Amino acid sequence: MNEPREGSNAEPTTHFGYQRVPESQKARKVAEVFHSVAAKYDLMNDLMSGGIHRLWKRFTIELSGVRPGNRVLDIAGGTGDLTRQFSRLVGPSGEVVLADINASMLKVGRDKLLDSGVAGNVSFVQADAEKLPFPDNHFDCVTIAFGLRNVTHKEDALRSMLRVLKPGGRLLVLEFSKPTSSLLSKAYDAYSFTLLPLMGKLVTNDADSYRYLAESIRMHPDQETLKAMMVDAGFERVTYHNMTGGIVALHRGIKP
Repeated sequence: MNEPREGSNAEPTTHFGYQRVPESQKARKVAEVFHSVAAKYDLMNDLMSGGIHRLWKRFTIELSGVRPGNRVLDIAGGTGDLTRQFSRLVGPSGEVVLADINASMLKVGRDKLLDSGVAGNVSFVQADAEKLPFPDNHFDCVTIAFGLRNVTHKEDALRSMLRVLKPGGRLLVLEFSKPTSSLLSKAYDAYSFTLLPLMGKLVTNDADSYRYLAESIRMHPDQETLKAMMVDAGFERVTYHNMTGGIVALHRGIKP
């Protein structure tokens, strides 16, 4: 939740990892993190998850129900893992938009996809999830993978996603969540706050960004809280699937 600082006219603050910062500063601080890690983002994903992130994303694709001719928005699309698969599924008559608020991540994703021959049905847009620059009722499917926890006003972002979806369209939120067992949770904490910053230091020379990523995961709403937020935003038939013991969860909601 966002809270005002002391003083009647003080700017509200929000979480940046375990810190509290003025709301107006969070987007800039998150941008600095992803600017720092963009070049080695794919390598670090493979190292951090042991490659399991590919299985999480494959399940997201399978649950999306995307078909030829569909229009898909991949928010916080980063280096384009989901976009590449959606491009294949929607075919030449469909459209995929890779959107990211961070210019460095967007450039890495665009270059990677163009180098792999993905181009004709994919476009790239720098966009804020809270204020999506697309028409109402435009997309058949919207995805956001490992991006919602970095958004300052998650409720605004969910409402923005609902707005751009067609009636009957699907939102899929793939995000780190709360492990389902206390033993796994303790092991995961030890890994996140010891090995993760160390890997970040060795691979990207940036331990602080990966310490922030670990903290941002702990501050993200748990499975039931995010489900309730999606319902409050207007989504129906909201469900979630835990993966890897709840370390990651995939939430799915339908626009009425």
